[in-house]
Amino acid sequence: MSDGSVQHQQRQPAVPVLHERRLDEVLGPAPERGRWRYRPRRVGMVWRSKVFRAGAVIVALALCGLVILALVREQTGPQGFLVGLGLAVLPVPLLMAAFRWLDRVEPGPWRNLLFSFAWGACAAALVAIIANSFATRWIATATADPGSADTLGATVIAPVVEESAKAAAVLLIFLFRGREFSGVVDGVVVAGFTATGFAFTENILYLGNAFGEDQQTGSTGFASVTAGTFFVRIVMSPFAHPLFTVLTGLGFGFAAAGARRHRVRRYRLPALGLLLAMGLHALWNGSSAFGPYGFYTVYGIVMVPAFALVTWLAIWSRQRELRTLAAELPAYAAAGWLSPLEPLALSSMRARGLARDMARHWHGRPDRARGRAAARAVAEYESFATSLAGLRHRARRGAVGPDFAARERELLFHLWQRRDVAGPALTHAARVTGHPHRHRRPPAGPYGPVPGHAYGHGYGQGHGHGYGYGGPIPQQHLHPPYAHGRPPTHRGP
Repeated sequence: MSDGSVQHQQRQPAVPVLHERRLDEVLGPAPERGRWRYRPRRVGMVWRSKVFRAGAVIVALALCGLVILALVREQTGPQGFLVGLGLAVLPVPLLMAAFRWLDRVEPGPWRNLLFSFAWGACAAALVAIIANSFATRWIATATADPGSADTLGATVIAPVVEESAKAAAVLLIFLFRGREFSGVVDGVVVAGFTATGFAFTENILYLGNAFGEDQQTGSTGFASVTAGTFFVRIVMSPFAHPLFTVLTGLGFGFAAAGARRHRVRRYRLPALGLLLAMGLHALWNGSSAFGPYGFYTVYGIVMVPAFALVTWLAIWSRQRELRTLAAELPAYAAAGWLSPLEPLALSSMRARGLARDMARHWHGRPDRARGRAAARAVAEYESFATSLAGLRHRARRGAVGPDFAARERELLFHLWQRRDVAGPALTHAARVTGHPHRHRRPPAGPYGPVPGHAYGHGYGQGHGHGYGYGGPIPQQHLHPPYAHGRPPTHRGP
């Protein structure tokens, strides 16, 4: 589709207004694609530049990584470091994939996740190893009892220091990436990536030291200290650190989803989550004090149920995001921004995946470049639509700032640019995966469906793009509507 093709389509509909907003508030005409860009404001001081700040963060994390690398290598030795590194990396892809799966409805930008992982692996680990060592030595000197100093350091000092260091990453994204941190799932994912990075570095240290001990005693096989450490830390409890920090992430997530006028709650919930994370961490570290079977008792009675509860809450929050799509997007469909069946497809992970696959493989002879561009356009459309539904949902609860109208317009313009590719694919996916004829049309007011009612799919043939149920989508509607075969760069709403 050429740059001016939007002007040849139907006139853009008005934005479906919230009941709190003026009913005559509508969008202006969409600018041409070449003129609609996210451009940072020019500032006079270098240290306010986004490039400068990003570079400073990368350099700081890299320096922390080099220091922690040297400290760990000094404690474990070269061979121990390599063995610990090889074993510690095993659970990392699985944990990252699990947290990324939770974030599939509205995926957060990778830069936030990579920052979180790097912070946990480098900055938080460096703070923890220095502070824990200093505190333990100070307690041992003050009490003249090294044994009690180690116990007190593991059960009191370490949980406070480590959870505070990891929580700093969640706090930074909560404060400086507020648009991309909007709910419980975001808090869980950011906290999970941070704790995964921290556990990765800590496991290198523990496994490397265990290997060095085996080298001194000559132990090998399943009776070695390395095998026991690997079983406890990698097999039995790879989720331990993520579970602790996810409690902090839940506190920030609930605070982000709450109304801005409840300022006390926005401070108390993150603090409560951090205290719970410290408490559970202390209980886990001090489990050996409950006798020979204390570890297994805490593991079975506390850790496993807590892990199951947090997992259920994260999955429930993800399903809630899908229900939000089904509840909020019909207003935009009634106003003409979406086709009637798109809310059904966008609220189903199966339909969303089918729409991307169909856009990628539609052509008779696969054109990989155009197929990837089409699939990317559909994926971006789904992401923008999810952000739009979440924004509107938060606006109903007073959890958005004064830039709500501008953010809504930006998201709608991005949807409009991709609708020729994504609209037909999502409509067809809804018909393939769902049964729209079984649903009733919701009660409608003068400006679209009444808020709070479920979306009705009682639209027959002839609505939307006019394709028959289960019939093929015309090929011309799946061509990428971009001048160079790929969508414009997405810099986030």
